[in-house]
Amino acid sequence: MKALVYHGPGKKAWEEVPKPVINKSTDAIVKILKTTICGTDLHIMKGDLPDVTDGRIIGHEGVGIVEEVGASVSNYKKGDHVIISCITSCGKCEYCKKAMYSHCVDGGWILGNLIDGTQAEYVRIPYADNSLYPIPAGADEEALVMLSDILPTGYECGVLNGQVKPGDVIAIVGAGPIGMAALLTAQFYSPSEIIMIDMDDNRLALSKTFGATQTINTAQVNAVDEIMKLTDKKGVDVAIEAVGIPATFELCEKIIGAGGHLANIGVHGKSVTLHMEDLWSKNVTITTRLVDTSTTPLLFKTVQSGKLEPKNLITHHFKLDEIIDAYEVFGNAAKEKALKVILTS
Repeated sequence: MKALVYHGPGKKAWEEVPKPVINKSTDAIVKILKTTICGTDLHIMKGDLPDVTDGRIIGHEGVGIVEEVGASVSNYKKGDHVIISCITSCGKCEYCKKAMYSHCVDGGWILGNLIDGTQAEYVRIPYADNSLYPIPAGADEEALVMLSDILPTGYECGVLNGQVKPGDVIAIVGAGPIGMAALLTAQFYSPSEIIMIDMDDNRLALSKTFGATQTINTAQVNAVDEIMKLTDKKGVDVAIEAVGIPATFELCEKIIGAGGHLANIGVHGKSVTLHMEDLWSKNVTITTRLVDTSTTPLLFKTVQSGKLEPKNLITHHFKLDEIIDAYEVFGNAAKEKALKVILTS
Protein backbone atom coordinates (compact mmCIF):
# COMPACT_ATOMS: atom_id res chain seq x y z
CA MET A 1 0.00 0.00 0.00
CA LYS A 2 0.97 3.68 -0.18
CA ALA A 3 1.39 5.97 2.84
CA LEU A 4 2.93 9.25 3.93
CA VAL A 5 6.17 8.41 5.74
CA TYR A 6 8.12 10.74 8.02
CA HIS A 7 11.90 10.66 7.55
CA GLY A 8 13.02 13.28 10.05
CA PRO A 9 12.43 17.03 10.35
CA GLY A 10 11.36 18.50 7.03
CA LYS A 11 11.47 15.13 5.26
CA LYS A 12 8.44 13.14 4.16
CA ALA A 13 7.52 10.89 1.24
CA TRP A 14 4.46 9.22 -0.26
CA GLU A 15 5.84 5.73 -0.71
CA GLU A 16 5.15 2.01 -0.85
CA VAL A 17 5.00 0.33 2.58
CA PRO A 18 3.71 -3.03 3.86
CA LYS A 19 -0.03 -3.23 4.46
CA PRO A 20 -0.77 -3.48 8.19
CA VAL A 21 -1.81 -6.80 9.70
CA ILE A 22 -3.62 -7.87 12.86
CA ASN A 23 -1.08 -7.98 15.72
CA LYS A 24 -3.44 -8.58 18.64
CA SER A 25 -6.92 -10.02 18.86
CA THR A 26 -8.27 -6.57 19.80
CA ASP A 27 -7.01 -4.95 16.56
CA ALA A 28 -8.92 -3.92 13.45
CA ILE A 29 -7.60 -3.04 10.02
CA VAL A 30 -9.44 -0.08 8.47
CA LYS A 31 -9.38 1.00 4.84
CA ILE A 32 -9.10 4.79 4.83
CA LEU A 33 -11.83 6.63 2.91
CA LYS A 34 -11.10 10.17 4.09
CA THR A 35 -8.38 11.67 6.25
CA THR A 36 -6.90 15.08 6.95
CA ILE A 37 -3.81 16.91 8.17
CA CYS A 38 -3.56 18.28 11.71
CA GLY A 39 -1.52 21.17 13.06
CA THR A 40 0.19 18.57 15.24
CA ASP A 41 1.41 16.87 12.05
CA LEU A 42 3.12 20.15 11.13
CA HIS A 43 4.77 20.17 14.56
CA ILE A 44 6.00 16.63 13.86
CA MET A 45 7.41 17.71 10.52
CA LYS A 46 9.32 20.51 12.26
CA GLY A 47 10.87 18.02 14.67
CA ASP A 48 8.95 19.28 17.71
CA LEU A 49 7.98 15.74 18.78
CA PRO A 50 11.19 13.69 19.01
CA ASP A 51 9.31 10.48 19.90
CA VAL A 52 8.15 10.33 16.26
CA THR A 53 10.93 8.39 14.55
CA ASP A 54 12.16 7.97 10.99
CA GLY A 55 9.85 5.63 9.06
CA ARG A 56 6.65 6.48 10.91
CA ILE A 57 3.41 6.80 8.94
CA ILE A 58 1.83 10.09 10.03
CA GLY A 59 -1.81 10.94 10.76
CA HIS A 60 -4.38 10.33 13.49
CA GLU A 61 -7.74 11.32 11.94
CA GLY A 62 -10.08 9.74 9.45
CA VAL A 63 -13.09 7.69 8.51
CA GLY A 64 -13.04 4.35 6.77
CA ILE A 65 -14.38 0.84 6.24
CA VAL A 66 -13.40 -2.06 8.49
CA GLU A 67 -11.33 -4.50 6.43
CA GLU A 68 -10.57 -7.11 9.08
CA VAL A 69 -10.99 -7.57 12.83
CA GLY A 70 -9.20 -9.62 15.47
CA ALA A 71 -10.91 -12.47 17.26
CA SER A 72 -11.67 -10.39 20.38
CA VAL A 73 -13.35 -7.49 18.56
CA SER A 74 -17.09 -7.69 19.20
CA ASN A 75 -18.49 -4.27 18.24
CA TYR A 76 -17.31 -4.20 14.61
CA LYS A 77 -17.12 -6.49 11.63
CA LYS A 78 -15.80 -6.39 8.07
CA GLY A 79 -17.62 -3.74 6.04
CA ASP A 80 -18.60 -1.47 8.95
CA HIS A 81 -18.30 2.26 8.36
CA VAL A 82 -16.35 3.93 11.21
CA ILE A 83 -14.81 7.11 12.61
CA ILE A 84 -11.23 6.63 13.79
CA SER A 85 -10.52 8.31 17.13
CA CYS A 86 -7.18 10.06 17.49
CA ILE A 87 -6.95 8.47 20.95
CA THR A 88 -6.55 4.73 21.48
CA SER A 89 -8.18 3.32 24.62
CA CYS A 90 -7.83 -0.12 26.19
CA GLY A 91 -10.88 0.65 28.36
CA LYS A 92 -9.51 -1.32 31.32
CA CYS A 93 -6.55 0.53 32.86
CA GLU A 94 -6.68 2.98 35.76
CA TYR A 95 -6.66 6.01 33.48
CA CYS A 96 -9.32 4.69 31.11
CA LYS A 97 -11.59 4.04 34.11
CA LYS A 98 -11.20 7.75 34.95
CA ALA A 99 -12.09 8.65 31.32
CA MET A 100 -8.51 9.91 30.91
CA TYR A 101 -8.10 7.92 27.70
CA SER A 102 -5.19 10.09 26.55
CA HIS A 103 -3.14 8.47 29.35
CA CYS A 104 -4.16 4.88 28.61
CA VAL A 105 -1.20 2.72 29.65
CA ASP A 106 -1.25 0.87 26.32
CA GLY A 107 -2.78 3.58 24.16
CA GLY A 108 -3.43 7.30 24.31
CA TRP A 109 -2.20 9.35 21.38
CA ILE A 110 -0.19 6.69 19.60
CA LEU A 111 -1.59 6.84 16.03
CA GLY A 112 0.87 8.66 13.78
CA ASN A 113 3.07 9.14 16.83
CA LEU A 114 4.29 5.89 18.36
CA ILE A 115 2.61 3.59 15.83
CA ASP A 116 1.71 4.02 12.17
CA GLY A 117 -1.19 6.35 11.46
CA THR A 118 -4.00 7.23 9.10
CA GLN A 119 -2.37 9.10 6.21
CA ALA A 120 -2.28 5.82 4.36
CA GLU A 121 -4.49 3.48 2.38
CA TYR A 122 -4.93 1.20 5.41
CA VAL A 123 -4.33 1.56 9.15
CA ARG A 124 -4.22 -0.82 12.11
CA ILE A 125 -6.39 0.34 15.04
CA PRO A 126 -5.54 -1.21 18.42
CA TYR A 127 -8.40 -1.78 20.88
CA ALA A 128 -10.87 -1.30 18.06
CA ASP A 129 -13.98 -1.73 20.24
CA ASN A 130 -13.02 1.38 22.24
CA SER A 131 -11.18 3.38 19.57
CA LEU A 132 -13.68 3.44 16.70
CA TYR A 133 -17.18 4.92 16.41
CA PRO A 134 -19.90 3.61 14.06
CA ILE A 135 -21.11 5.84 11.23
CA PRO A 136 -24.83 5.57 10.41
CA ALA A 137 -25.99 5.26 6.81
CA GLY A 138 -26.25 8.57 5.02
CA ALA A 139 -24.01 10.51 7.42
CA ASP A 140 -21.64 13.14 6.03
CA GLU A 141 -18.17 11.58 6.11
CA GLU A 142 -16.33 14.87 5.70
CA ALA A 143 -18.06 16.42 8.69
CA LEU A 144 -17.37 13.33 10.78
CA VAL A 145 -13.62 13.47 10.08
CA MET A 146 -13.70 16.54 12.33
CA LEU A 147 -14.82 14.26 15.19
CA SER A 148 -11.57 12.31 15.03
CA ASP A 149 -9.64 15.10 16.73
CA ILE A 150 -10.29 18.83 16.31
CA LEU A 151 -13.83 19.06 17.69
CA PRO A 152 -13.20 17.08 20.89
CA THR A 153 -9.81 18.75 21.28
CA GLY A 154 -11.18 22.28 20.99
CA TYR A 155 -14.10 21.42 23.25
CA GLU A 156 -12.31 19.43 25.96
CA CYS A 157 -8.94 21.20 26.14
CA GLY A 158 -10.28 24.69 25.50
CA VAL A 159 -13.93 25.09 26.42
CA LEU A 160 -14.30 22.54 29.23
CA ASN A 161 -10.88 23.16 30.77
CA GLY A 162 -11.53 26.89 30.45
CA GLN A 163 -14.80 26.41 32.34
CA VAL A 164 -16.65 28.68 29.92
CA LYS A 165 -19.87 30.02 31.46
CA PRO A 166 -22.82 32.09 30.23
CA GLY A 167 -21.81 35.74 29.97
CA ASP A 168 -18.06 35.09 29.91
CA VAL A 169 -15.70 37.13 27.77
CA ILE A 170 -13.45 34.67 25.92
CA ALA A 171 -10.32 35.25 23.87
CA ILE A 172 -9.13 32.46 21.57
CA VAL A 173 -5.54 32.98 20.47
CA GLY A 174 -5.15 31.21 17.13
CA ALA A 175 -7.83 31.02 14.45
CA GLY A 176 -6.64 27.76 12.94
CA PRO A 177 -8.77 24.60 12.91
CA ILE A 178 -8.41 23.94 16.65
CA GLY A 179 -9.15 27.54 17.54
CA MET A 180 -12.19 27.44 15.28
CA ALA A 181 -13.35 24.21 16.94
CA ALA A 182 -13.10 25.96 20.31
CA LEU A 183 -15.06 28.89 18.87
CA LEU A 184 -17.86 26.63 17.60
CA THR A 185 -18.20 24.63 20.81
CA ALA A 186 -17.81 27.59 23.21
CA GLN A 187 -21.16 28.79 21.91
CA PHE A 188 -22.86 25.87 23.71
CA TYR A 189 -22.45 28.01 26.86
CA SER A 190 -23.59 31.44 25.59
CA PRO A 191 -20.53 33.59 26.33
CA SER A 192 -21.13 37.32 25.93
CA GLU A 193 -18.03 37.89 23.78
CA ILE A 194 -15.75 35.61 21.78
CA ILE A 195 -12.65 37.48 20.64
CA MET A 196 -10.51 35.74 18.00
CA ILE A 197 -6.84 36.71 17.83
CA ASP A 198 -4.62 35.81 14.88
CA MET A 199 -2.31 37.29 12.23
CA ASP A 200 -4.37 36.06 9.26
CA ASP A 201 -7.13 38.38 8.07
CA ASN A 202 -8.80 35.62 6.07
CA ARG A 203 -9.10 33.33 9.11
CA LEU A 204 -10.30 36.20 11.27
CA ALA A 205 -12.99 37.09 8.74
CA LEU A 206 -14.03 33.44 8.60
CA SER A 207 -14.24 33.31 12.38
CA LYS A 208 -16.85 36.08 12.26
CA THR A 209 -19.08 33.80 10.16
CA PHE A 210 -18.67 31.07 12.81
CA GLY A 211 -19.75 33.28 15.70
CA ALA A 212 -16.79 35.42 16.79
CA THR A 213 -17.99 38.79 18.09
CA GLN A 214 -14.63 40.60 17.82
CA THR A 215 -11.37 39.97 15.97
CA ILE A 216 -7.84 41.25 16.56
CA ASN A 217 -4.98 40.99 14.08
CA THR A 218 -1.73 40.95 16.05
CA ALA A 219 0.23 41.94 12.95
CA GLN A 220 -1.61 45.25 12.87
CA VAL A 221 -2.36 46.24 16.47
CA ASN A 222 -1.18 45.54 20.01
CA ALA A 223 -3.46 42.71 21.12
CA VAL A 224 -3.04 43.39 24.84
CA ASP A 225 -4.04 47.05 24.41
CA GLU A 226 -7.05 46.06 22.32
CA ILE A 227 -8.21 43.46 24.84
CA MET A 228 -7.94 45.97 27.66
CA LYS A 229 -10.00 48.48 25.68
CA LEU A 230 -12.69 45.85 25.05
CA THR A 231 -12.81 44.70 28.69
CA ASP A 232 -12.58 48.01 30.55
CA LYS A 233 -9.01 47.04 31.54
CA LYS A 234 -10.20 43.89 33.33
CA GLY A 235 -8.90 41.27 30.93
CA VAL A 236 -10.84 38.23 29.74
CA ASP A 237 -12.56 35.52 31.75
CA VAL A 238 -11.15 32.73 29.58
CA ALA A 239 -8.04 32.77 27.39
CA ILE A 240 -7.64 29.74 25.11
CA GLU A 241 -4.18 29.16 23.62
CA ALA A 242 -4.58 27.34 20.31
CA VAL A 243 -1.22 27.72 18.57
CA GLY A 244 1.59 26.23 20.64
CA ILE A 245 4.38 28.81 20.57
CA PRO A 246 5.85 30.94 23.39
CA ALA A 247 4.48 34.23 22.06
CA THR A 248 0.86 33.09 22.03
CA PHE A 249 1.03 31.51 25.49
CA GLU A 250 2.58 34.67 26.93
CA LEU A 251 -0.12 36.74 25.24
CA CYS A 252 -2.73 34.66 27.07
CA GLU A 253 -0.92 35.37 30.35
CA LYS A 254 -1.10 39.10 29.68
CA ILE A 255 -4.80 39.25 28.81
CA ILE A 256 -6.27 36.95 31.45
CA GLY A 257 -8.33 38.73 34.09
CA ALA A 258 -8.57 38.13 37.83
CA GLY A 259 -10.21 34.78 38.58
CA GLY A 260 -9.84 33.76 34.94
CA HIS A 261 -8.92 30.49 33.26
CA LEU A 262 -6.03 30.09 30.83
CA ALA A 263 -6.66 26.87 28.90
CA ASN A 264 -3.76 25.64 26.80
CA ILE A 265 -4.52 23.54 23.72
CA GLY A 266 -1.42 24.17 21.59
CA VAL A 267 1.33 21.58 21.12
CA HIS A 268 4.47 23.23 22.48
CA GLY A 269 7.88 22.27 21.14
CA LYS A 270 9.71 25.00 23.08
CA SER A 271 9.58 26.17 26.68
CA VAL A 272 7.47 29.18 27.63
CA THR A 273 7.93 31.74 30.38
CA LEU A 274 5.46 31.61 33.24
CA HIS A 275 5.13 35.18 34.49
CA MET A 276 4.39 34.45 38.13
CA GLU A 277 5.44 37.99 39.02
CA ASP A 278 2.19 39.09 37.36
CA LEU A 279 -0.04 36.07 37.96
CA TRP A 280 0.61 35.05 41.56
CA SER A 281 -2.08 37.33 42.99
CA LYS A 282 -4.73 37.05 40.26
CA ASN A 283 -6.49 33.79 41.24
CA VAL A 284 -5.80 32.47 37.76
CA THR A 285 -6.21 28.81 36.81
CA ILE A 286 -3.87 27.46 34.11
CA THR A 287 -4.76 24.12 32.55
CA THR A 288 -3.10 21.76 30.11
CA ARG A 289 -4.62 18.69 28.50
CA LEU A 290 -4.27 16.15 25.77
CA VAL A 291 -7.66 15.36 24.32
CA ASP A 292 -9.36 12.30 25.81
CA THR A 293 -12.20 12.14 23.22
CA SER A 294 -14.60 11.41 26.08
CA THR A 295 -17.00 13.94 24.53
CA THR A 296 -17.03 12.41 21.05
CA PRO A 297 -20.50 10.81 21.49
CA LEU A 298 -21.96 14.14 22.66
CA LEU A 299 -20.39 16.01 19.75
CA PHE A 300 -21.51 13.31 17.31
CA LYS A 301 -25.12 13.97 18.33
CA THR A 302 -24.76 17.72 17.81
CA VAL A 303 -23.27 17.18 14.36
CA GLN A 304 -25.98 14.71 13.37
CA SER A 305 -28.70 17.10 14.55
CA GLY A 306 -27.25 19.96 12.50
CA LYS A 307 -26.62 22.14 15.55
CA LEU A 308 -22.88 21.92 14.89
CA GLU A 309 -21.62 22.16 11.30
CA PRO A 310 -17.89 21.37 11.25
CA LYS A 311 -17.91 20.76 7.50
CA ASN A 312 -17.73 24.55 7.13
CA LEU A 313 -14.14 24.32 8.37
CA ILE A 314 -13.09 22.47 5.19
CA THR A 315 -11.48 24.71 2.59
CA HIS A 316 -9.54 22.32 0.31
CA HIS A 317 -9.98 18.84 -1.14
CA PHE A 318 -7.28 16.49 -2.44
CA LYS A 319 -6.91 12.89 -3.48
CA LEU A 320 -4.99 10.85 -0.92
CA ASP A 321 -2.09 10.40 -3.32
CA GLU A 322 -1.85 14.21 -3.59
CA ILE A 323 -0.94 14.46 0.08
CA ILE A 324 2.44 16.12 -0.54
CA ASP A 325 0.63 18.96 -2.31
CA ALA A 326 -1.92 19.06 0.52
CA TYR A 327 0.87 19.54 3.06
CA GLU A 328 2.21 22.45 1.04
CA VAL A 329 -1.20 24.11 1.04
CA PHE A 330 -1.90 23.42 4.71
CA GLY A 331 1.59 24.53 5.72
CA ASN A 332 1.11 27.84 3.89
CA ALA A 333 -2.36 28.51 5.24
CA ALA A 334 -2.30 32.30 5.04
CA LYS A 335 -1.17 32.34 1.41
CA GLU A 336 -3.53 29.52 0.37
CA LYS A 337 -6.45 30.61 2.59
CA ALA A 338 -6.51 27.10 3.98
CA LEU A 339 -8.21 25.93 7.14
CA LYS A 340 -8.94 22.21 7.02
CA VAL A 341 -8.06 19.93 4.09
CA ILE A 342 -9.77 16.65 3.23
CA LEU A 343 -7.93 13.80 1.51
CA THR A 344 -10.07 11.18 -0.22
CA SER A 345 -8.81 7.73 -1.22
